[in-house]
Amino acid sequence: MIVVTGAEGFIGSCLVAKLNQYNYNDLILVDDFGSWPERAKNLNNKRYTEKVERKDFFNWFEKNANQVQFVFHIGARTDTTETNEAIFKELNLDFSKKLWANCVNEGIAMVYASSAATYGEGENGYDDDISKLDNLTPLNLYGKSKNDFDKWAINEEKKPYFWAGLKFFNVYGPNEYHKGRMASVIYHAYHQIKKTGEVSLFKSHRSEYTDGEQMRDFIYVKDLCDVCLFLMENRKNSGLYNLGTGKARTWNDLVNAIFKALNLNSKINYIDIPEDIRDKYQYFTEANMNKLISIGYTKPFTKIEEGVFDYVNNYLNSSTFE
Repeated sequence: MIVVTGAEGFIGSCLVAKLNQYNYNDLILVDDFGSWPERAKNLNNKRYTEKVERKDFFNWFEKNANQVQFVFHIGARTDTTETNEAIFKELNLDFSKKLWANCVNEGIAMVYASSAATYGEGENGYDDDISKLDNLTPLNLYGKSKNDFDKWAINEEKKPYFWAGLKFFNVYGPNEYHKGRMASVIYHAYHQIKKTGEVSLFKSHRSEYTDGEQMRDFIYVKDLCDVCLFLMENRKNSGLYNLGTGKARTWNDLVNAIFKALNLNSKINYIDIPEDIRDKYQYFTEANMNKLISIGYTKPFTKIEEGVFDYVNNYLNSSTFE
């Protein structure tokens, strides 16, 4: 059995599809099923053994741990605007620590979702070097909770025989429609174009960047799932790993790719960054991917033009969700 937490969400459901693609079908899906009814279709046509409510999971685990061979812990509270620290403590720290301890006790390998939000403004770079964890200053409680768990995991004396924490950068792709304002810019820009024929991007408020030339490391969710599969099938070289493409691209690149996928001329409107987030706005993120490459990951990452074309034409345009 393979456990996938957060299985009904964006990344979790795409990971289930990837596992099915490689005939991993004995899956235990964990989530708050029913909390977001619109998400249920994310699991349409997926093959799995059982769905387990998050609140019931540890009871289930106690009875069935001897059948579990791997855990993908993707579930988390991911809202960067959430201000209730208790929610992050419960879901991103306490739940994760208990799952980690169970994996240690039962000899089960584990991959969990961390985040590039741990890097804050990037003033200390984007290296997945564990010696730099204490220097990171996340900009929100979500990033802090992920960094706190990373530090806790590194400092734990007892660890799963294989484990990996993946620092996801800007992930985009199918099945994110339910995330509201937390969905990718691609998702929102696509719907802006359909409604108004243009896209609004933030102006630059720094002289070294022109409007729309702020940069992010955008990774297609299918590439992310490929890395998860690689780690499960290799199960060596435990640690923290960045998961981006290693190549930052501009917002203009991203939006132009959407217009091109729709066979439309680009029309971009630049607006001021709201003052309440202007001081915390990231102008550049780029994952240092040397560590993942060093352990033998060789598959190329999807270029933004190719990923956007696939996402737009095979999912957004057709209203198809895997």
